[in-house]
Amino acid sequence: MLTQRQLQLLRFIYAYMQEHGVPPSFDEMRAALRLRSKSGIHRLISGLEERGYIRRLAYRARAIEVLKPPLEMARAAAELAGSGNVVRGLFGNGGRRALAGVQDSTRLPLYGRIAAGTPIEALSDSSTVIEVPGMFLGEGEHYVLQVVGDSMVGAGILDGDYVVIRRSETADNGEIVVALIEDREVTLKRLRRRGASIALEAANPEYETRIFGPHQVKIQGRLVGLLRRY
Repeated sequence: MLTQRQLQLLRFIYAYMQEHGVPPSFDEMRAALRLRSKSGIHRLISGLEERGYIRRLAYRARAIEVLKPPLEMARAAAELAGSGNVVRGLFGNGGRRALAGVQDSTRLPLYGRIAAGTPIEALSDSSTVIEVPGMFLGEGEHYVLQVVGDSMVGAGILDGDYVVIRRSETADNGEIVVALIEDREVTLKRLRRRGASIALEAANPEYETRIFGPHQVKIQGRLVGLLRRY
């Protein structure tokens, strides 16, 4: 069980990482929680780590990995939706929670399944559609994929989830993307640029980060929303 301050910090860290691709600094955490010194943040971080919600990585700046994302917003969205489909506003609106309720919905093509683990071929059949709340959608073309695998659990993306993707050929460093590898494999991973190389990073310590040349990876979309059926 987390204290109110610990939960507040966990929410801030997770939302910040979804928006910026990196954890916040200790000064940013202190300012967000309106604490006078960073010692209070250190105690909260230690408490979250002891309870298994985060992990600190050695020898790296801003080295925090979220292992258990806050899930109470998903329950709130489920109550608002009033159905068996739980809409989790984890990535909509630039990484901030969008919990104003399920308003207008849009029918998007369900292209198939995408690996959050060992890459598998994504299906291109668009004959199946899925209703997506309008709060997830902005400008541009969107589509939906179903996740297979557990390599992105640290980002709150579980096996069987449906991810809402905005079609794009570019992405910022740290964003979760649909990546086409060497024109044959498609996977959902976090994009990291390392000089001229591209790293596709999992959010599960059981999976290694894969490194590719700049011409081996094509971005096919950016993650903007997530749907889950309970």
